[in-house]
Amino acid sequence: MFTTLHTSILPTLSQKYPRKVQFIFRQQIQPWHPSSTLCHEAGAAVLRLAPEKFWDFSKALFDRQKEFFDVNVVKETRNETYNRLAKLAGEVGVEEGKVYGLLEISDKPGEGGGLNIGNGVTDDVKVMVKVGAEWMSGAEGFKLTRDR
Repeated sequence: MFTTLHTSILPTLSQKYPRKVQFIFRQQIQPWHPSSTLCHEAGAAVLRLAPEKFWDFSKALFDRQKEFFDVNVVKETRNETYNRLAKLAGEVGVEEGKVYGLLEISDKPGEGGGLNIGNGVTDDVKVMVKVGAEWMSGAEGFKLTRDR
């Protein structure tokens, strides 16, 4: 589905209706797949560091998604998976070290002794989850808007 969207639908829409159609892509974490959160966090890191590379990163991730399925990450630490995701971001031109820097989970307590301190994109992911929950509950529908 992503490949069709990325290689066919979006290019056609932008050629046929330049600046008239806005496509809203919402990342939807699948909590029943533990590695889903890690992949979405990597997408959030790419968005923060190089938003123009988000689609390239997403395509690379979809192309190699099986490498990040639960059964293929179960024996890795979380930071090892983040490292592989950062390398994938590096392959599409995003600075690997900066991506990993946003993803890495520290093994040291945070300020005040906090033990669930998250990483550099935790707040971004919280927003994704809240927006997704609102959308799923019907508080906000799927919208197409026109530039005026």
